[in-house]
Amino acid sequence: MAIRVCVAGSTGRTGSAVTKAILASDEFELTGAISRRHTGRDVGELLGLPATGLAVTGTLGEGLARPADVLVDFTSPETVKLRALDALAGDVRVVIGTSGLSAADFAEIARAAEASGLGVVAAGNFSLTAALAKSFATIAARHLPSWEVIDYAKAEKPDARNGSARELAEASGEVAESKLAVPVEGTHGHRDARGATINGTQVHSVRLPGFVLAFESVFGLPSERLTIRHDAGNGPDPYVNGTLLAVRHVMGITGLVRGLDRLLFGPYPQI
Repeated sequence: MAIRVCVAGSTGRTGSAVTKAILASDEFELTGAISRRHTGRDVGELLGLPATGLAVTGTLGEGLARPADVLVDFTSPETVKLRALDALAGDVRVVIGTSGLSAADFAEIARAAEASGLGVVAAGNFSLTAALAKSFATIAARHLPSWEVIDYAKAEKPDARNGSARELAEASGEVAESKLAVPVEGTHGHRDARGATINGTQVHSVRLPGFVLAFESVFGLPSERLTIRHDAGNGPDPYVNGTLLAVRHVMGITGLVRGLDRLLFGPYPQI
C-alpha cells in the first residue's frame, strides 16, 4: 500500500520538488498540498504537471481532510512546530525539513511523538552528501581534540545558525567537547567574535550574497588541519531523495530522530 503524504510548503523551492517526486512515484500517494499561496488551484497544474484533482489548501486541517500517514513540512520556523504538534495529535507522522527550530522546540516535539507513539524525522539538510559530511565529522571528533563549525548561507537567510550547523555541533558534542586553548570567557575584546557555543562546539555563521548553503567542520592539530565541508547548489534536487528516505523510515519509528545521518548510519532498519 502506498504511503499517503501531505506536503506543507508544496509550492515552495524544496517542497515543490518533493511534491513532484511523490506524484511521479507509485510508492507514495499525495493526499494533501498546503501552501500560503495559490489555494484552490490544482497542485499538479501549479507545478507544470497534468491536473491531479487535488487542490492546494491553506491550512493543516484542510490538508488532512483526506487521510494521510505522513506530513512533510518545508515551510517556516514560525509555523512548523505547531503544525507538527497538531499533526501528531491527529495521528499523523511528521518529516520536518524546515530549519530554525530551537532545542526546546525539538524537545516538545519529541515528547509529543513519544506520547502519541508516532515518529518524527527532522533534518536541517536532507542531502545525502550532507549527511555523509556530518557523519565523517563526528568520526573525526572521536580522534581529534579541537574543532569549530562554520555555516554559510545567503544574505537573506534569517536564522543563525542554520539547521545543518546546529545538528553538526550537537552531534559532535555527543562524541566529545572541543578543547579550547583559551576559554570563550577568557577572550579579550568581544567574546561574540568567538561565535556561539552549542553543546561544547563554537559555531560561526556567515551571511553573504553568493552563498546558497554550506557548512564545514575545521579540526586543528599542531602543524596540520582537517576541513570537512559540504556545499549546496541552487537547485532543490539534492534534498528530494533524502526526504523520501525519511518518509519511508518514519513509518517504523517512535519518537524523534534528528539528522538524516541517523537514519543512514543509526540503528534503524533499511526500508
